[in-house]
Amino acid sequence: MNPLLSAALLLLSGASLTFAFAPFNAWPVIFPALAVAIIQLYKRSDKGFLTGWLFGLGWFGAGISWVHVSIADFGGMPLIASVGIMVLLCAYLALYPALAFWITKRIFTPALWPLSLPAIWFVTEWLRSWMLSGFPWLSLGYSQIDSPLAGWMPVIGETGVSALIMILCSAGAIWLLRRQYLPVALLFAVTFVSGYLLRQHNWVTPHEQKSVAMVQGNIKQSLRWMPEQDRPTMEKYRKLTQPLWNNDLIIWPEAAVPKLEYLANNYLSNMDDVAARHSTAIITGIVNYNFETEEAWNNLIVLGEKEDGSGAHYRYLNANRYAKHHLLPVGEFVPFEDFLRPLAPLFDLPMSSFARGDFVQPNLIANGIHLAPAICFEIAFPHQVAANIQRDTDMIITVSNDAWFGDSHGPAQHLEMARVRALEFGRPVVRATNNGITAFIDERGTLTGVLPQFEEGTISKTVTTTRGITPYRYLGEIPVALLLAISIGAAWLMQRKRRQQ
Repeated sequence: MNPLLSAALLLLSGASLTFAFAPFNAWPVIFPALAVAIIQLYKRSDKGFLTGWLFGLGWFGAGISWVHVSIADFGGMPLIASVGIMVLLCAYLALYPALAFWITKRIFTPALWPLSLPAIWFVTEWLRSWMLSGFPWLSLGYSQIDSPLAGWMPVIGETGVSALIMILCSAGAIWLLRRQYLPVALLFAVTFVSGYLLRQHNWVTPHEQKSVAMVQGNIKQSLRWMPEQDRPTMEKYRKLTQPLWNNDLIIWPEAAVPKLEYLANNYLSNMDDVAARHSTAIITGIVNYNFETEEAWNNLIVLGEKEDGSGAHYRYLNANRYAKHHLLPVGEFVPFEDFLRPLAPLFDLPMSSFARGDFVQPNLIANGIHLAPAICFEIAFPHQVAANIQRDTDMIITVSNDAWFGDSHGPAQHLEMARVRALEFGRPVVRATNNGITAFIDERGTLTGVLPQFEEGTISKTVTTTRGITPYRYLGEIPVALLLAISIGAAWLMQRKRRQQ
């Protein structure tokens, strides 16, 4: 095949992966797209690195194009600079599939790719989720939340489903090249049928029903940190909350209170008293700042009813709070900030210098409800969410401000990850955002209530809490890692044996 045509095919196949994820949800697309990339890996004369990089460039170039919105609209960068930064980010992320393809082609013959490529892909994707604080966005398994393969998520997690996809696609591509159609059909049938059967099993049991309400303020990003907008914003949340006092729990989004916690103490104490009088609780996002140490934290705090029903309990710096651990590069901390901050407004955004909370923190307790928190980007990291789910955790709470993404597919992808976390861990997820997508998700990853984007409003729902532990919550990636280690070990031994013959 002509090299230019092959490169275009790789870029297009990578870009087509976008349609497998939310908001498009065309999950079958992922299989032919990956098969095309693997067939090109087989046919092309390069050593595999360029093949994987071109595929990755298409994958991330289309899939996270929403990054351009936040850079151009809120980062103060001219169009050419914002596009350039987005291209650099996508080029960096494309290095991980490039590395996986290069190692696979360099070491193993194509016949052994179904045994080796999934394991190598598993490791390079782990690297992507860890390097430079990690960016595991658009991991392949997320695309399967509405497919039969979703049944595997409580067992092996999203990362395990990603490995399963690579097994299907690498075996399918190589066997199709050899016209071995029956093994391909059998492999897909067994995997999908077993996933469907697993989906019918309930790994957790219902516990209690709690009425939960969420408030979506729809505050424009350009107004969020203007001092003159502090009071109007806080009054808006007070007003929107007035009809919701009959709920067990009320949730406001990330940094819903725009004043520093110490400076908003009177407002918070008042809301604490009112919530307690109505026998309910409020969880809100807020920024806290220590003037002595000059450290800031992106926090969730609880106002209102104590666990024992004895009334208001909020006090400044009390223990019933959560500080965000996994910070977003540039948005919440700036690497090499002494060098980067003077370069452009993008590196000197408001609230872009936070301190980390601990990796494991106690659950928030609001009106007797135990909640495992994740602020914004943290919902993309299953290990962190898992570390904070205890046996008495009733639900997962995640709050966000997706106004950075504008009217793009970023918020839908973000919501999709929250759905996967619910299914992996068998806990309902309540997701409150500033301008959408605010949503209720049950323990099976199903959306049960959604507020429209870019609208001010509230939503209430009865949430069924759960008890029990899924296999993935108990064992994590250990079973998948062991099986893939055995798989690549077998491929290595077979490769050595062939070379010795």
